[in-house]
Amino acid sequence: MNEPYDIIKTVHLTEKASILSETDNQYVFKVKLTANKVQIRQAIEKLFKKKVVRVNTCRVGGKAKKGRTQHPGRTSNWKKAIVTLAKGDKIELV
Repeated sequence: MNEPYDIIKTVHLTEKASILSETDNQYVFKVKLTANKVQIRQAIEKLFKKKVVRVNTCRVGGKAKKGRTQHPGRTSNWKKAIVTLAKGDKIELV
C-alpha cells in the first residue's frame, strides 16, 4: 500500500470548499491520479484520526495555456477528492 503522504497531495482551499466544510462537514483534497476511494479513505483516517463516511472523486483535466512563445503549454491533470466526515468530526486546516 502507498503511504498516506503519497496519496494526499494537498488541501484544496477555495470558497466553495470552505462552504462545504462549514455546512456539510466535507473537505476537498488534491490526491494522486491513480488513488482509488478506498486508499483515500484509509489515508485520511490514518493522517487525521477521523472517521470517514463517504469519498467522492473527480478527475480535473488540465487546461491549455498560451505563453509568449509559439509553442503553447498545458497544465497538469489532477484528481479531486471530496471527503465527508462523521458527525462531530472536524479537521482544522488553517
